Amino acid sequence: MTNNIRVRFAPSPTGYLHIGGVRTALFNWLFARHNNGVFVLRIEDTDQTRSTDESIQAIIEGMKWLGLDWDEGPYRQTERMHIYKEHIEKLLQEDKAYHCYCTPEELEERRKQAFAEKRIPKYDGRCRELKNPVPGKQPVVRFKMPLQGETVVDDHVKGRIVFENTQLDDLIIMRSDGWPTYNFCVVVDDATMNITHVIRGDDHLNNTPRQMQLYNAFGYKSPEFAHLPMILGHDKTRLSKRHGATAVTAYRDMGYLPEALLNYLARLGWSFKDQEVFSREELIEKFTLEHVGKSAAVFNPEKLLWLNSHYITSMDQKEIISRLRPYLISDGLIKEDTVVDESWMGKVIASLKERCRTLIEFTSAAHYFFSDDIETDPEAAKKFLIPGNRGVLEDVLKGLETIPSFSETDIDGLFKEIMGNRGIKMGQVAQPVRVALTGRTVSPGIFEVIDILGKDKVLRRLRVAIDKIPVP
Repeated sequence: MTNNIRVRFAPSPTGYLHIGGVRTALFNWLFARHNNGVFVLRIEDTDQTRSTDESIQAIIEGMKWLGLDWDEGPYRQTERMHIYKEHIEKLLQEDKAYHCYCTPEELEERRKQAFAEKRIPKYDGRCRELKNPVPGKQPVVRFKMPLQGETVVDDHVKGRIVFENTQLDDLIIMRSDGWPTYNFCVVVDDATMNITHVIRGDDHLNNTPRQMQLYNAFGYKSPEFAHLPMILGHDKTRLSKRHGATAVTAYRDMGYLPEALLNYLARLGWSFKDQEVFSREELIEKFTLEHVGKSAAVFNPEKLLWLNSHYITSMDQKEIISRLRPYLISDGLIKEDTVVDESWMGKVIASLKERCRTLIEFTSAAHYFFSDDIETDPEAAKKFLIPGNRGVLEDVLKGLETIPSFSETDIDGLFKEIMGNRGIKMGQVAQPVRVALTGRTVSPGIFEVIDILGKDKVLRRLRVAIDKIPVP
């Protein structure tokens, strides 16, 4: 492997940081960390019509949440305009680029004609040898591609790919408004930042031979390339919003753990034997480009949920409390300055840990432990908070008011006494009590719920429920 490895993640700030972009960032980050290299963050913001500062902040926020720390940057292309202009001027002076005065309308007409004649719709080069400017027209600058020969890409993922130079047209490197284009800027940036390996999605593969010719024109050494297969939805089409959330911050807001998302994305197109669960340290240790798959990866939300659930159940109590806190605050269950009793919170977590796959599910499931403002499921109320159960709830209330202790043993004894007196089964006592205390028909064990809620909350909620039930 090359010494002094330098890689980069170079998103365009035209929207959110999406799943495909995160995987690209992750693979670059892992490659750098595995090889003790440098990971550069570069913002490609030359698209002035679509780039926004909000998107830049969203990218940085997403990267920080995932723990993908960068060693250099974030650089912004808009702050490097003088470098691009110097390089364009160099190409013009060396007759490796030229001014093109063809209008968009003329180019479109020729494109249609090429299709009609079953020719490749590439620029026909009519301004290539033009000696004098055309009055009244603002030109673009085009790069002179070689007219013969081949451009060979030895890709770490795709293998050896040969492009015929006759198929490559003279690409525009500066628009008529004076702004350089993507294909040009990326070459200048990667060359001047000494990037050794370009790891990116295979939707950029067709740009690669053009970019390699630009490196040659400047006398720069091309970096090594690794083009990652795309991520597909369950229907085998390119991953998009219709397949679910694609923005990384949306997964944060849905209560996913960054460790789980990174683990899942690492396995989306890369593998190491049959291992599914990796710590961050293991990913760094084991990641190599040789194990990146050649086929497109399919995004499976259920697999991600399973992995997230695994991380939640494996996490220690103190860490879960820390991760849950922002969601509890957001849901209004605690305040910013609330000091949560860790011992009590540990009971809440232990009761729900196996049932919840995300931190949002955790917060929702824990709602009745924190707040008396519970919303009772109408179907549950219709079935269990009925006149026929009022007497059962009154017996439970009276028994709990006078019970020697609020231990599980004493509460179990009370429930069995009521069952014996009334000739009913445990479910006929537990379910009305569960709905009265939680508003739901499903919860952790009823004795566990009673223990966590504590005597005051339990008695209060039983009284409220009984008051709402008509006397038989």
